[in-house]
Amino acid sequence: MAEPQTLWELLGTGDPSSVALSAPDRSDLTYDGLRHGVRNTLAALNDRGIGRDDRVAIVLPNGPEMASAFVSIGAGATTAPLNPAYRRPEFEFYLEDLGAKTLVLAEGSDNPARDAAIALDIPILELRCGANDGAGSFTLSGDGPGGDASNRGWADPDDIALILHTSGTTSRPKIVPLAHKTSARRRATSGARSR
Repeated sequence: MAEPQTLWELLGTGDPSSVALSAPDRSDLTYDGLRHGVRNTLAALNDRGIGRDDRVAIVLPNGPEMASAFVSIGAGATTAPLNPAYRRPEFEFYLEDLGAKTLVLAEGSDNPARDAAIALDIPILELRCGANDGAGSFTLSGDGPGGDASNRGWADPDDIALILHTSGTTSRPKIVPLAHKTSARRRATSGARSR
């Protein structure tokens, strides 16, 4: 089998019935369930005008939903996870610097990222989890930017999967992009070494 070149292809290597995500007091999410969620998320993003190379800021607490949101959004757009502990001025800087097309927050979150996005006129999508859903299962609600996504569908190997900012300790933080083929190759290689 060819080496995975994208997050979606990497997910395809997991056995359908094997556990992909788990959390205390939650049912496990299998790779089949995770792939189903990724397909639904991609369709939801595309229907709201978000496609490949569009930057989606994510502000969620650590946990299975953050992990699955990162993978699900990254499969068809560019993810930009931000630290939930930032204050509003920091969120305003990072959201503007990223050129975020939308922001994903937990449903009902009062994180200052919400106010920053509203001030910058950035649409907000809310991540909703059902009480009995498996670890990492979610749906997205909200309008998003609207219109038709210019680049619908799965990301290509050369598309950017992830954007992070440098720490900015000596100067202004810089954006660091990571392409799918680079991240998939590193994951496949590190997984092989850890076995």
